[in-house]
Amino acid sequence: MKIALTAKGWEIPAWIENLNKLLPEAEVRLSDNLGNLEEIEYALAWKGDTAFLNDLPNLKAIFSLGAGVEFLTQEPNLPDVPIVRVIGDDLTARMCEYVVLNVLMHHRHSLRSLKLQSRKDWTQIPDAAAEDFRVGVLGIGVLGLAAARKLQNLGYRVSGWSRSPKEIADLETYHGADGLDTMLGKTDILVSLLPHTPETEGILNLDLFKKLAKDGPLGGGVIINAGRGKLQVEDDIATAINQGILAGASLDVFEQEPLPSDSPLWELPNVIITPHIAAVSAPYATTKCIVEQIKRNEAGEPMVGIVDRGVGY
Repeated sequence: MKIALTAKGWEIPAWIENLNKLLPEAEVRLSDNLGNLEEIEYALAWKGDTAFLNDLPNLKAIFSLGAGVEFLTQEPNLPDVPIVRVIGDDLTARMCEYVVLNVLMHHRHSLRSLKLQSRKDWTQIPDAAAEDFRVGVLGIGVLGLAAARKLQNLGYRVSGWSRSPKEIADLETYHGADGLDTMLGKTDILVSLLPHTPETEGILNLDLFKKLAKDGPLGGGVIINAGRGKLQVEDDIATAINQGILAGASLDVFEQEPLPSDSPLWELPNVIITPHIAAVSAPYATTKCIVEQIKRNEAGEPMVGIVDRGVGY
């Protein structure tokens, strides 16, 4: 078995070491030195290095090295083989940690507390209970549902939105355009874990921000985007913060990455910026997940996480 591995943007030695350890019968070849292309059966790819995929005539599946798959689904000449996204406990746990951390940061006024600390100011900031906050989750797939459950365990009132109807035990769900507007009207903190598709691009815009509840503990809505950067309109975020339409934001992904140093987002009040680290793909955990999928496919069993190219995720 021969596996092609992209060589751009990743800690390649760690990936090769783990693939060799977990799948010793396979030979791993880097995308810039593939040898006989007819021998390659599986490919592990990431953004900026997908052209080689078109030259592999006997490919059985393509695995995304990260959670996003739009760089593959929007590639017009990709081979007609399954695209598989990573679904693993490690990635899910990391995303849940990020979401819970940032909900709590806004709930407990952590940025204000840090500013008071820098001034040696003992002023106490009162805050509401978790049950007083309504958290809406955009995208209730594996990651979104896991994050919703963690927030429910802390006492938050949580609801979820998806493109199509979903019935989930003990979770209030909405779908479609009308359902989105309804959920937004009773959401204090909005968590976005949506994939990037033509339908979701720019969904986090000024019109949406204005629909968030204004009668919650923070006096305005908060957005947390750990999905994809193309979901948000950053000029609208700046406008909404400056005009008091949004009470705060946590942003881990951006329209352009790295975020330019002249972006106004860096200095906006009550905005938390992180450099796309909400759920980093750890080499061992991700390769373990991919190897399990390869073994399933080789045994004639269905792989988990196959992307629907029609909807883009």
